Amino acid sequence: MNVLLIGSGGREHALAWKIAASPFLTKLYAAPGNPGIAEEAECVPLDIADHATIVAFARDNRIDLVVVGPEAPLVAGLADDLAKAGIRVFGPSADAARLEGSKGFTKDFCARYNIPTAAYGRFNNAPKAKAYARSVGAPIVVKADGLAAGKGVTVAMTLEEALDAIDQCFEGAFGEAGAEVVVEEFLEGEEASFFCLCDGKNALPFGTAQDHKRVGEGDTGPNTGGMGAYSPAPVLSDAMVERVMAEIVRPTMDGMAEMGSPFVGVLFVGLMIGADGPKLIEYNVRFGDPECQVLMMRLKDDLLVLMSAAVDGQLGHLSVRWRDDAALTVVLAAKGYPAAPEKGSLIGGVADAVGDDGAAKVFHAGTRLDGDRLLAAGGRVLNVTALGETVSQAQRRAYEVVDRIDWPEGFCRRDIGWRAVEREAAKG
Repeated sequence: MNVLLIGSGGREHALAWKIAASPFLTKLYAAPGNPGIAEEAECVPLDIADHATIVAFARDNRIDLVVVGPEAPLVAGLADDLAKAGIRVFGPSADAARLEGSKGFTKDFCARYNIPTAAYGRFNNAPKAKAYARSVGAPIVVKADGLAAGKGVTVAMTLEEALDAIDQCFEGAFGEAGAEVVVEEFLEGEEASFFCLCDGKNALPFGTAQDHKRVGEGDTGPNTGGMGAYSPAPVLSDAMVERVMAEIVRPTMDGMAEMGSPFVGVLFVGLMIGADGPKLIEYNVRFGDPECQVLMMRLKDDLLVLMSAAVDGQLGHLSVRWRDDAALTVVLAAKGYPAAPEKGSLIGGVADAVGDDGAAKVFHAGTRLDGDRLLAAGGRVLNVTALGETVSQAQRRAYEVVDRIDWPEGFCRRDIGWRAVEREAAKG
């Protein structure tokens, strides 16, 4: 198979690495890719917002499958345009991608199909949103309706924070994404990420993880796109996974099909596990970043085969095999992230940071090459990922690799995996 991978981040490097391992792969292209992805694929400088160019490239290069990594092209209808051209694509239609593209749509969808989630209000102006926030009180959550690269959500612990977040949305801090806001109930519990591969009818469970959204240790500071993750997530026991499937995933699949928008691709269910069970925080319509990195490290099966089966409606007969090992990834970010990351600094030691035993891998996110010099080109720059018999061992290995990388202008959280590490310590 000839495959075109869309995207340029750490998630896409992990996908490229796993797809490249498939014996069914003939040629892998990535648009636009990054220096890490270039080790696995031929990178092509295509504008992923230019759908006609993507379609033409796929036709000219006899692409058998397009894998869309990020959410923005999906919300913009790239999968639709490829499908209309007769090109197989792994990723949902624009209508199905509304599950991520509009938080208001999602909340109304949950209300319609009795999917457990936080109580909410939808607003297109600040005075009404503020009145609702005042009536509910803090803590409370304010979300820009549209895509905001993981930064459009404020968990406000005080009413003043909530009112400020509402003002930011309507004053343009998130562009068009903030033209409408969702203000919702604060949920108590433990967050977790659950993934399914979907073929429009069937949803195949595809692993669990726990992300670390806040920039600072101890889960402090502003939300980010994610500062690290580990898999599996202990809070998602087999019994809890079955509840998530029964109460959230299957009603989602059935509801989208009933609405004429069957979901094909990856459904990423962000959960709060509380005293009364799982509740939906949000949907994403693609692999998480950095959750994808830990899932790919643990996945035993051929990702290309699984993606092809999803596109062809053949997931009903398949299962997924995982390594027993835990995996943990630490995000190395540029100083100033998430507000104003410093770009252009030199990164050294990456090539020599990991051994050849397969226990660790450095995935590139926001990097670029200047000759043979590796430079920071984004906010989240590298994802240092390691396997271990326990989360504690995976954590230790990951930070050993982090410490071998020479990048004074970078930083990371030093407590990724802390919940699982505490659980393991308690068990002795």
